[in-house]
Amino acid sequence: MFELLKTDAGTKARLGKLTTTHGVVDTPVFMSVGTQASVKALDPRELREMGTQIILGNTYHLNLRPGLDIIKAAGGLHRFMNWERPILTDSGGFQVFSLAKIRKVKAHGVEFRSHLDGSLLFIGPKESMEIQRVLGSDIAMVFDECPPHDAPAREQKLAVERTIRWARECREQPRADGQKVFGIVQGGSNPALREECAKALVAMEFDGYAIGGVSVGEPEPEMMKAIELAEPFLPAGKARYAMGLGTPAQMVELIARGVDMFDCVLPTRVARNGTAYTRRGAIGLKGAAYKTDFGPLEEGCDCFACRNFTRAYLRHLLRADEILGLRMLSVHNSHMYLKLMSDVRAAIAAGAFGDFYRNFIAGFKPSQKVMAQRTKAATDPRANL
Repeated sequence: MFELLKTDAGTKARLGKLTTTHGVVDTPVFMSVGTQASVKALDPRELREMGTQIILGNTYHLNLRPGLDIIKAAGGLHRFMNWERPILTDSGGFQVFSLAKIRKVKAHGVEFRSHLDGSLLFIGPKESMEIQRVLGSDIAMVFDECPPHDAPAREQKLAVERTIRWARECREQPRADGQKVFGIVQGGSNPALREECAKALVAMEFDGYAIGGVSVGEPEPEMMKAIELAEPFLPAGKARYAMGLGTPAQMVELIARGVDMFDCVLPTRVARNGTAYTRRGAIGLKGAAYKTDFGPLEEGCDCFACRNFTRAYLRHLLRADEILGLRMLSVHNSHMYLKLMSDVRAAIAAGAFGDFYRNFIAGFKPSQKVMAQRTKAATDPRANL
């Protein structure tokens, strides 16, 4: 399923190919988030044209709306949303964290109060895998418990124990034809728990491995530490996925630490708030400085927005609450993320990733506003939307 093609000589960056039922995915890869069977503000044609290889859907949300009966009648999630390329589905485990106020963790799963109408629903390993089997995703994630980053040590330990037990149950469930299953390593920033969880999951021989419990509101150094604690125990011949990450600089940092796959709501989320990503950092386009700026969002960018519109025009659209403005920023940000991954792959292939990594990190200026939105995304009851 996963072929490791090359490892960078000076870092842990990896070049690979992930083969799925609906196509081959070149890694490192950014997966556009389509929580409710749609990447916000973008249609499948646009996603294909900008080079989207794989998208992510969410088990909890799709089970609630539109519901499994409708997706099954449509012939599965790919046909329902007219997306012929690979899909990865999150298991609903993240909602154990993000919907903490309306759920109860039990021995065999989690009882939720629907965030839509308050009705009760139960998702455990069996239920999560059954939902993902009906969805027909190429990659299904095990059902896990994602505790808060600052949870007490005993709570972290219990979450790891449940995650391991639930992963074993997920491993035994029926799958859709060709469907692969990834395990999820939990353990916060506790070295012993990360090692214990990783080793237990590797022994189960999943098709790939994710590192969970990151980008849940913790300071960035703790995020990096969590990845660094888990990565050494993951097999080189399987794909590695950092869940819910991140900003462009965070992804490049984690590629250098041996991660292959990423997903994040930020490209379209910050676009809806008037922010555009560039290789130099994020810009708040609603600011007065761009009122008469007739250049593109980013010089040298070949996305549709940059080829056709100026910063001044896009600022006008945003301030006038015109939908085209947020759509064009969503196009640009999504294109920027995908092009960044393409450039990373080319740099690794050419043996030049070390220079690419140093130059990119030196030139990218973090935005406190965007980081605040990342934190809000982690704690929002509607997180991943």
